[in-house]
Amino acid sequence: MKQRGFTLIELLVVLAIISLLLTVALPRYFGSVDKSKEAALKENLRVLRIGIDKYYADKGEYPSALSDLVTNQYFRAVPLDPMTDSDKTWQAVSPQAAGMSGIADVRSGAQGKTHDGTPYNQL
Repeated sequence: MKQRGFTLIELLVVLAIISLLLTVALPRYFGSVDKSKEAALKENLRVLRIGIDKYYADKGEYPSALSDLVTNQYFRAVPLDPMTDSDKTWQAVSPQAAGMSGIADVRSGAQGKTHDGTPYNQL
């Protein structure tokens, strides 16, 4: 009676092929995840800045906190910083004009840089 099965060499060849495919696919996957987070960060910053500008246009002053944008129904919720997965890590930028207070701009609180070398907190 003839036994059927795989030899050790056949199994090693299959494992070598799988590992070769993984070494090609994984870096592309992680790179695309990072690029999508960067795109989401830029979009969330754009949306927050538009909300701050609309608040200023309506009220004549900047919001004292990002939660004011939610309280006054400019947003349903403060957008997340996709790099930190939190809405608490946004860095508030005060207005440049003398005598004004509040949040005139926001920056990401994440450490690190984009693919083109720009720090996240300078976007």
